[in-house]
Amino acid sequence: MNRIKCECGHVNPEGTVLCEACGKPIDEKEYNSGGLANMRYDGSARRSQVYQTSIVDRVWAFFSSVKVGIWLIVLTLVASAIGTLLPQEMYIPAEAVSRDPSIFYEDRYGLPGKIYYQLGFHNLYSSWWYITLVALIGISLVICSLDRVVPLYRALKKQKPKRHEMFLRKQRLFSVTEGIEHKAELTDNLRKQRYRIREEDGHIAAEKGRFSRWGPYINHIGLIIILLASILRFTPLMYKDAAVSVREGERIVIPGTDGAYYIENEKFILETYGEKDEKFKDAIEKRGDVAKNYQTNAVIYKTKEGAVPGEDPKLEQYKSGEIRMNQPLKFDGYALYQRNYQLNEFKDMTFKLVPKDNRDAKPVDSFKVDLTSPEKEYKLKDGYKVQLTQFYPDYFLNEDKEGGPQPDSKSPYPRNPAFVFSVYEKDAKNPEVSFAGIGQNIDASGKNKYKLAIADFTTRNVSGLTVRRDYTLPFYIIGAAIFMIGVIQGMYWQHRRVWIHPTDDGKLLLAAHTNKNWFSLQRDIERAIGNLPINSPEDQQELDKERDRESGENE
Repeated sequence: MNRIKCECGHVNPEGTVLCEACGKPIDEKEYNSGGLANMRYDGSARRSQVYQTSIVDRVWAFFSSVKVGIWLIVLTLVASAIGTLLPQEMYIPAEAVSRDPSIFYEDRYGLPGKIYYQLGFHNLYSSWWYITLVALIGISLVICSLDRVVPLYRALKKQKPKRHEMFLRKQRLFSVTEGIEHKAELTDNLRKQRYRIREEDGHIAAEKGRFSRWGPYINHIGLIIILLASILRFTPLMYKDAAVSVREGERIVIPGTDGAYYIENEKFILETYGEKDEKFKDAIEKRGDVAKNYQTNAVIYKTKEGAVPGEDPKLEQYKSGEIRMNQPLKFDGYALYQRNYQLNEFKDMTFKLVPKDNRDAKPVDSFKVDLTSPEKEYKLKDGYKVQLTQFYPDYFLNEDKEGGPQPDSKSPYPRNPAFVFSVYEKDAKNPEVSFAGIGQNIDASGKNKYKLAIADFTTRNVSGLTVRRDYTLPFYIIGAAIFMIGVIQGMYWQHRRVWIHPTDDGKLLLAAHTNKNWFSLQRDIERAIGNLPINSPEDQQELDKERDRESGENE
């Protein structure tokens, strides 16, 4: 690594524009420039602008660019926005023709849906390329921060109160006063304004608000933590999100808990707004009932330790409570949210076997079909038996099937059950085939002697719940808090420096610099000068502009 030694004796790394110690321009271009000093990062050398020979240097220079970082953020935001246009794969509705994403998107949205699926937007937030974009933003933030914060730290730490005269004359605020008698009063007045005073050989450096320079890098730390949290969200150890439907009276294992917890739906409650409600009167007239509250009264069970694999687990009641919209039931890091509901889902149906052509005849027998787990065969008295050949829980006539319309099921939930039964008489080898459903009873051959009629049925309500465990939230909160601290730190404070430089010929040079809010810095200096016979520093940048305007008008 090449080093550049300044006449003050300080050794600077290659690429330094202003000496880190005395501020003298050591870059030839900067030295010969008649303009103001380049105070960006206090003229320190940045690795990305010095070393660009190896592949590592080029990668470092690429990711240290602010433009690259902004483009990565823009690409991620655009991708995120596109991902919200159509539902993600996990939110494909249960009533869809098919929950297979390769079928659903094209079937529901046509060609745009097909393109959406083929480009991977259907599962965007866990796709490899989206995670890669997020990771690249994190890499850009880390490299961009290191590329700037290290030289800035070095420059601010090593700066001396005694600065080179050329450095002072190239500052934006600068003045020259004959006589140095009032240097001490000026210094005391700056100290009263909470400037930190350092002195070296009679030269004064007054400084305050240095910590504000770290604000942007504190922002970066907060953003990096947020990005890490978003990546951790894709690991099942840190984040789980699952859906479960629980019917009234049903007790099932809670998905995502590895069988450790069960839930029992004691009761589902739906409350609606009345027709006279002023707020929802119009909506009720147009769409029917509007839900005011729907909740699940649930009991959580925990599996006892020592259960033998293969045996039914032994459960103990762990917690009970109500689950409402945005009022989850929480236990051991998990939260159960009310997602949706289904009213009056069929629970079971009772059929009776009767002679087809004699309505007044006594039924041969009856049997009950549990629609959650139907049996394959039902034995009736006098040697009759019924086999359940086909079961369509949510029946519809699918016209897209090859060979013409055929019975099919929209969902696995018994909302419109239909059945194909085979009825056997005693010792008969060939059965009669019947199709039975809500409002339908079809004799497949037209020669059946018996038919199966619905004698009774029961229904129950279903609660749709979301099971969520999110350990990444604390990381998001910490990252957001750090980010806001950085924003406040960088926005409401400014790094202000004032240099007081007595010369050998009895003059007092006064120069100042700030990273922003120059008007406030000028006011600080004028307040410190007060009635002292010291010339207020002039804004050389404004003077240059005036000179340029005047020369332009004269031309």
